[in-house]
Amino acid sequence: MSSLATAGSGTDAVLAKSAHENFPVAPRFLPRAWRDDLMALYGYARLVDDIGDGDLPPGGADALLLGLPPDLADDRPAMLDALEADLERAFATARHGQGGGPPRHPLVARLVPTVERAGLDPEPFRALIEANRVDQHTHRYTTFEELLGYCELSANPVGRMVLGVTGTATPERVRRSDAICTALQLIEHLQDVAEDLARGRIYLPADAMARFHVTEADLAAPSANASVRTLVAHLTDRARRLLDEGAPLVGSVRGRLRLVLAGFIGGGRAAARAIADAGYDVLAGPPKASKGRLLYAAGTTLRRGA
Repeated sequence: MSSLATAGSGTDAVLAKSAHENFPVAPRFLPRAWRDDLMALYGYARLVDDIGDGDLPPGGADALLLGLPPDLADDRPAMLDALEADLERAFATARHGQGGGPPRHPLVARLVPTVERAGLDPEPFRALIEANRVDQHTHRYTTFEELLGYCELSANPVGRMVLGVTGTATPERVRRSDAICTALQLIEHLQDVAEDLARGRIYLPADAMARFHVTEADLAAPSANASVRTLVAHLTDRARRLLDEGAPLVGSVRGRLRLVLAGFIGGGRAAARAIADAGYDVLAGPPKASKGRLLYAAGTTLRRGA
């Protein structure tokens, strides 16, 4: 297979991951331009995370695309640096049609028309890269506040990008969007406790673990004991409250964007409900909401406007 075909299939594989998210990424009821923009944002964010987690396909094709030799494909800091350089090329191309040449990676190149259409700021894009740099050296969080600081880099930029793409950003909407995105990130961490531990990471705050008498050995068990379940219930409740804080964002916008935001919030609420329905045992396997439960939660959020 040619390197071009490999790159194309790799891009398709990354974008296909959108089907497994807790919420619809780019629903078909949206205008084509919005769908293209949202998928461009998703593809970029997914690429950043795959580099940071070491989940790229074998063979070094992504390293080559970013201008690195294949033997650096497993060097995550080098790959993140190369990705940031490619991001800068994308913004220079979008703003000036020049700079250090066009972006090299196809998932970064997809950002150019989106940045042009929406006049997006590069800071949220850089923040996602920085979050994955943090992941390379920070594997535990002492307090909930420290974890919220990580979410400022890893999750909140995505909501800010969506508001930017749709031309609806205001300080109040950004504040509510940040609450929603942080909540979604916390719920994902709760779903993925076992997977994260296998990567050497724990996103449950150490002070909360101590409060509920949970040890790292408890998290490595095949199923959750009572202490782990109580801790997960506590953190799920905090995530739900953040979702509720951000939910009035739905009522502050009009048209199809209301449906998208209701989908995000409904997806988070349905995922939190799935965790509760599993008895807060997130170690036996990631609790996932059914499509029906997700649609019901999104519809309820839409009707209430919050």
